[in-house]
Amino acid sequence: MEKQVAPVVIDNGSGFTKAGFSGEDAPCAVFPSVVGRPTHQGVAVAGGQKDRFIGAEALSHRDLLTLKNPIERGVVVNWDDMEKIWHHTFYNELHVDPANHPVLLTEAPLNPKPNKEKTTQVMFEAFSCPAMYVAMQPVLSMYSSGRTTGTVMESGDGCSHCEVDVRKDLFSTILLSGGSTLFSGISDRMKKEISHLAPPTVKIQIFAPAERQFSVWNGGSVLASLSSFQQMWISKQEYEESGPGVVHRKCF
Repeated sequence: MEKQVAPVVIDNGSGFTKAGFSGEDAPCAVFPSVVGRPTHQGVAVAGGQKDRFIGAEALSHRDLLTLKNPIERGVVVNWDDMEKIWHHTFYNELHVDPANHPVLLTEAPLNPKPNKEKTTQVMFEAFSCPAMYVAMQPVLSMYSSGRTTGTVMESGDGCSHCEVDVRKDLFSTILLSGGSTLFSGISDRMKKEISHLAPPTVKIQIFAPAERQFSVWNGGSVLASLSSFQQMWISKQEYEESGPGVVHRKCF
């Protein structure tokens, strides 16, 4: 795929959506992943011109709205609201036409396969994206720190296991990621807790990047800007030929 414009990178979290363009150091849009609708019919909210509110605007009118989070524990549970958040991201936050930009999205480790296919379908059919890709959040966190091997501790729904032979390498590179890891002293606490669980001969190192609330997004920004990644995009032609299932062949 020829790179015409900067790809859009969207990290949809259960709490916040982070969005921006590949190659940049930080997302240019960060807002709560929440959709609000008027609780009572006939009650005007913000002049009565809108039937739904998204992000910070929804929270500012919380007394008059029913608020819902379309993502729970890292997984999309309400596709109508999720599409509204994506629409808001493209047109109101980034001010772009998604038909002109490849889009890289993130996913939780245990994201169900049907959800992955639905994401692909929405991007191509609802937003006419020329290309898209879905990347694993912990992997992107590693990329953001310039590492390819390690353990990512995210405050989210992901869990994993690993073979005994690789545990030594993982103990030596434990990366904190996500906004809930910003609590003071969490690095020392994590090292102390893991030291009680790990073999006494294993070296334990905790890495806590200053901007780790954006680690996943930053990893996506790095990945989407690499020349070696351009062949990994799912093109619209590939989608039309193979359907939503193409995402399992190209994104893993």
